[in-house]
Amino acid sequence: MKNINRKIILLAGAGFIFIFSSFVWGSSVSFKKEDFLKNGAESKSAIVEEKPVHLPTPDVVKGLYMTACAAATPSFRERLVKMADETEINSLIINVKDETGKISFETQDETLKGTVSNSCLVSDMKEFIQLLHKKNIYAIARIAVFQDPYLAKTSPYTAVKNGAGGTWKDKKGLSWVSPCSKDVWDYIVKISKEAEKIGFDELNFDYIRFASDGNMANISYPLCDMKISKQELLENFFKYLSENLKETKIPLSADLFGFVSTNLDDLNIGQVLEKAAPHFDYICPMVYPSHYPPTYNGFKNPADHPYEVIKLAMDTAVRRLLNQEAGLSPFATTTPQFSEEETKRISSKIRPWLQDFDLGADYTADMIRKEKQAVYDAGLSSWLLWDPANKYTKEALD
Repeated sequence: MKNINRKIILLAGAGFIFIFSSFVWGSSVSFKKEDFLKNGAESKSAIVEEKPVHLPTPDVVKGLYMTACAAATPSFRERLVKMADETEINSLIINVKDETGKISFETQDETLKGTVSNSCLVSDMKEFIQLLHKKNIYAIARIAVFQDPYLAKTSPYTAVKNGAGGTWKDKKGLSWVSPCSKDVWDYIVKISKEAEKIGFDELNFDYIRFASDGNMANISYPLCDMKISKQELLENFFKYLSENLKETKIPLSADLFGFVSTNLDDLNIGQVLEKAAPHFDYICPMVYPSHYPPTYNGFKNPADHPYEVIKLAMDTAVRRLLNQEAGLSPFATTTPQFSEEETKRISSKIRPWLQDFDLGADYTADMIRKEKQAVYDAGLSSWLLWDPANKYTKEALD
């Protein structure tokens, strides 16, 4: 039984939650528009970097989320690496750019120097990844995209605005940047390439959506033509990201709301399964049962029904991607027969985030095993575990 007294704060993002300690912003370095257009060739660094070696993506990925602070604390990260050594876990998802907007490792790119965290800096990130590789542990870089208080503050022209023209903030006091800013897109591409150079095997993108959880009647998005639907505007970013990161030659994955599996609309945040799927190698729905509302699918408390909630979400997501492959509407009931190999290929694209934290219910090893079983019974094999405190339930792991 895990400690149920973890202090967690809900946020709408991959994981939706993280331990909210004080933000330490460090030096405030303002970005000008032209800064975004600079490339690595203009860096003052004369260091010749070695070409990174990447692990191939495992056929089955079973991963644990790790904050930058955990990765920066030797005793903490050693605990998670040991868990991977002793269990079925073969991957770690490490914060590279988190919800503060700061990045967690030193970079040779001069235009990113001010963005480097001085609170949860993983000063030996490259060596840490090399250690993971020696142990055959797949390293995934998690990059929070449009929720970015630091960039909104230092480059206010990119910030989502309120009715008065100031910076809009959500209910947690966090600010966002525009999903339609090409400068922000290029900034994310630049950080992504730096993560690949340091050795990460995959790039995972979170907060790839329009803002939510605030005064939505008092919000505006700079550079967004709102005559165009949010889902189309967001797909423009997905396409740009995919095209501009081809040269990294490593997989890209996208964290989407769990409801994306079963909802046809874009949830007013721009996320639609079929719009995202063509542009990423893996889709990671955040199907935490505790995040589904009361009475969902007839359940008084969905958190008490991890198997049923996740099985429905995964069954529906698989069917929708099969239908998309066949050129049919999402919920078409006349899906043609696919070969076992084709079905496996399409199903392997879905890699859900599962809940390993106490919210809505006490998530024991048995509850987590029910989540895993739902994934397997839906014909999938990969999953990721999220706990904001990074204290995972070893008894739930084989």
